[in-house]
Amino acid sequence: MTLPAPPRPHPGPAPGLSLQRQLLLWLLLPQLVLWLAGGLLAYRTALGYAEKGIDQSLTQSVRSLARQVKPMGSGLLVDFPRAAQDIIEQDPLDRVSYMVSSPPGQFVLGNSRLPAPPPGPELPAGDTLIYQAQLDGKPVRVALLELNYGDAEAPQRLRVQVAKSLAVQQRFARELVADILGPLVVLGLLLGLAVYSGVRRGLQPLKRLESLLGDRTQRSLSALSPIELAEAPQEVHSLTGALNQMLAAVRHSVRHEKQFLNDAAHQLRTPLAGLISQTELALKERDTEALRERLAKVHAGAQRSAHLVHQLLSLARTDADITLRPLDLACLARDVAREWTPRAIAADIDLGFEGEDRLAVQGEQLLLREALSNLIDNALHYAGRGASVTVRALRLAGEAVLEVEDNGPGLASEADLPQVFERFWRASELPGGCGLGLSIVAEIALRHGGSAVALAVRPHGLCVRISLPLAAA
Repeated sequence: MTLPAPPRPHPGPAPGLSLQRQLLLWLLLPQLVLWLAGGLLAYRTALGYAEKGIDQSLTQSVRSLARQVKPMGSGLLVDFPRAAQDIIEQDPLDRVSYMVSSPPGQFVLGNSRLPAPPPGPELPAGDTLIYQAQLDGKPVRVALLELNYGDAEAPQRLRVQVAKSLAVQQRFARELVADILGPLVVLGLLLGLAVYSGVRRGLQPLKRLESLLGDRTQRSLSALSPIELAEAPQEVHSLTGALNQMLAAVRHSVRHEKQFLNDAAHQLRTPLAGLISQTELALKERDTEALRERLAKVHAGAQRSAHLVHQLLSLARTDADITLRPLDLACLARDVAREWTPRAIAADIDLGFEGEDRLAVQGEQLLLREALSNLIDNALHYAGRGASVTVRALRLAGEAVLEVEDNGPGLASEADLPQVFERFWRASELPGGCGLGLSIVAEIALRHGGSAVALAVRPHGLCVRISLPLAAA
């Protein structure tokens, strides 16, 4: 027979980035983005300024060249020495080309391959047009000026163009950006180191807090002492205060549960020891009547132990997570009272119900039924024969109130009223009780956002009241 393979453990969620990495990411990444955006903006700004400089130079050049072209009769006199032309076109990197055409587009002088202007409306005479084009596969900036000449009977138009390469402009922009961004890179690196050092230094209190908590988890529960971080930022003080409150609650809960376990062990030890002693005597008994008497005591002890275990389980159930749902508290109280009627009749006790027809609350039905059953059980057990027990479901002062009142002997003193909800506290030595019933009632009321209180009844008796929030309409 092949045994099934053990189930694989479910992997937990992948750990996210550490707080230090998140801080570095959010502090350094925006700086990097801003640095790149600043470099691009500086490059565009440098190009713009260089372009303005080229446009001004081209405007002056095209107007100077236009002044060197003079109309003579029906022709043109170009006073442009060859030496000046060589000087203009000698730098291959900062190349300047020109063209004179008349009518516009009909080559007269210069570089015939200069690109024509983009299509558009006719340029007024004497105005300068600046545009960008391609010459020999390289970007150039072109200035264009048109002039009128000739007489009124035979008007003619002259176009003068001067083009300049953008290579120097781009080189100038790159050098300017490099001169600007070089120091910025150094400053960025220094700033990054400062941010990294500051983040590490700022997170040191959290590291110390982690170390202190780690030491406490490796020791006993008695090591849950308050955490002290004297030299730390205010935020860490707030976190430490919250952790100290949690540790105080854990210490209180541990002490409370330890005391409860000690009390429960003591309470269980007594009936179990009685059971053992009675069974030992019963085994030695030869008389039938005496044996029956021993067995009756064993039965009573077993009942008490079973009742104590049931109450302990009920108390543990009140500590579990509960889900509150809408329910009718008055209907629940009537049903529980009806269930206890046979026992009340057997004990010669008058058990009745008073109150509202409907009473809406948010609650957990099993726990509220357990609380009411404990109250009725206590009342029937301690009220005595001939007594009256009344279950009430009322609307009082904006709250839903559940009461169980009896006219039995009550408590010996009203000073004992606050103690009735303490665990294992008993006001009577009558057999059958274990001192947990009212404690369970208080816990259930607290879990429902309510409270429980014990009230003395005149001339004698006891009333236990549970107050719960009413459900919203």
